[in-house]
Amino acid sequence: QVQLVESGGGLVQAGDSLTLSCALSGRTFSNYAVAWFRQAPGKEREFAAGVSRFGGATDYADSVKGRFTISRDNAKNMVYLRMNTLKPEDTAVYYCAAHVFMGGVVRRQPTYDFWGQGTQVTVSS
Repeated sequence: QVQLVESGGGLVQAGDSLTLSCALSGRTFSNYAVAWFRQAPGKEREFAAGVSRFGGATDYADSVKGRFTISRDNAKNMVYLRMNTLKPEDTAVYYCAAHVFMGGVVRRQPTYDFWGQGTQVTVSS
């Protein structure tokens, strides 16, 4: 059984930075492509950023491109989301998700088999 645990959320001010972490346990980490999704209040969950199995490919939603950076450390079974220049519209619950995939990054949520419980990020104006 694969388990994902997010951490690092919190309350910050607009313009601040925050780094989210996702720890995966239960399987060989490098078999999994990982993505961050987010769900703002009253909105559907959406793709934010993703990284391929060995970090060779990344993808970002237009809304976060240039501000967020996803990375992974397979030796530590960790994926990170560095978020810079945060905006109030980045307020959401952020979820880490994983699936076994040999290719690049997939944005479709049903593709992902394993999900964490989420971590809240609140950006005040």
